[in-house]
Amino acid sequence: MGYDGDTERQGDCGCQRFTPSPPPAARRGRHQNLCNFRRSYNPQMPRAHYKHFLTIPTRWMDNDIYGHVNNVVYYSWFDTVINEYLIRFGGLDIHNAPIVGFAVDSGCTYKKSFSFPESIHAGLCVTKLGNSSVRYEVGLFGEGDEEPRATGFFVHVFVDRAAGKSVAIPAGIRAALQAIATDA
Repeated sequence: MGYDGDTERQGDCGCQRFTPSPPPAARRGRHQNLCNFRRSYNPQMPRAHYKHFLTIPTRWMDNDIYGHVNNVVYYSWFDTVINEYLIRFGGLDIHNAPIVGFAVDSGCTYKKSFSFPESIHAGLCVTKLGNSSVRYEVGLFGEGDEEPRATGFFVHVFVDRAAGKSVAIPAGIRAALQAIATDA
């Protein structure tokens, strides 16, 4: 049993999840869409797959007790490369823009660790661009690496900041996203 009477059930897609019993049709549809997003994720992409790169230094505090960068830091790097790109090339004003991107899904596959004082080369591309949402893929490379040490995906839904409702991706941001889109 989960919280508040929820039960763990196998989804139509085969994954385990906590859901109210029985789940509403709308929730099943959203869940299936997210699982399809995950199934389409290919963590084996080489450096050439990514269209934009940002070098991010590791910090002493990123290392954990095991002597490598803690897994939560990888998600921070995803957020950093994505938002740096949106601000620099899409004109996103994170403080005053009436439309902002909310993270609704993400995932990471870890292959080989990083540790301080390495620099990370974060590669970014867009693999799906919808009306109000975008799916990014990120590859994290060490100096001279052709294969990523970690790969991940990140989904933004653009929303009206005041209303909290999804809206079309602004034209400037859409153009920037199209510039790093892949055929994948």
